[in-house]
Amino acid sequence: MSRFDRSLTIKGLHLKNPLIACSGTYGFGDIYTEYVPASAWGGIAMKGITPQPRLGNPAPRLRETPAGLLNAVGLENPGLKEFRHSCLPGMADIGTAVIVNISGFSVNDFKFMASRLDQEPNVDALEVNISCPNIKHGGMQFGSDPDSAAEVVRAVRENTSLPLIVKLSPNVTDIAAIARAVVQGGADAVSLINTLLGMSIDIETQKPFLGNTTGGLSGPAVRPVAVRMVYETYKAVDVPIIGMGGITCWQDAVEFMLAGASAVGIGTANFTNPLAPVEVLEGIEAYAREHGYGSLRELVGRAHRSGD
Repeated sequence: MSRFDRSLTIKGLHLKNPLIACSGTYGFGDIYTEYVPASAWGGIAMKGITPQPRLGNPAPRLRETPAGLLNAVGLENPGLKEFRHSCLPGMADIGTAVIVNISGFSVNDFKFMASRLDQEPNVDALEVNISCPNIKHGGMQFGSDPDSAAEVVRAVRENTSLPLIVKLSPNVTDIAAIARAVVQGGADAVSLINTLLGMSIDIETQKPFLGNTTGGLSGPAVRPVAVRMVYETYKAVDVPIIGMGGITCWQDAVEFMLAGASAVGIGTANFTNPLAPVEVLEGIEAYAREHGYGSLRELVGRAHRSGD
């Protein structure tokens, strides 16, 4: 049997397979090791880090919905200093690419984090979360305006030589415009989608269920939106796309790749099936072989070339 190629490279970031654990769903790469080794993934996006420690939002923070999950964790994390001191050293032998997700509330926050992580030996890439509210502009998300998004990315690009992935918010009217802006700002790849803004009301108390009132919706309910946005982004930019949003099985992953994703992120599915990366990878490889492809890269964007 001929050798099958699962790998891909994003501007110096080598992934042995196209599966990435989504930030916020896999901790710092050590949560599910009793079920599946971290090395099963092509890469793991770490839980989001901010310059200073954050306690996050008030409880309750999670609410199950039909085919989805609302979360309002609020970027709870130990802060950059503690992350570098306590978490990063243990990632030397994790066996997969380490992608550090960074968040901030001002452009200077992002510049600071990029510069401090640039020379860390155990960091393989940065993922910039531009879904954070810009406190200097009335709380508007960086990712909701092309100029604001590009400003953040340029600031990060000027302060790091690491491969740079920008995570796009779906809470916009034109995802392609945001994608073009961040690529012009220096992004090497984009990941999408982040969670959709939603809420749930407790009909007994007659009040919002989440302590933060609103939260981010993830899970299968968002997948059609995510596939559409990946499809539109593929037509708009010429950089690799990491597609995510409701992937629970290999069929979902194939759909994202056909839409234009070079890699796929698995998030909420990890909570119910820690073996998801193993099952998804086996499935998409079997599908590719069945259709006569020699690598998973050959699936990417084929929905745009339906006449091939």
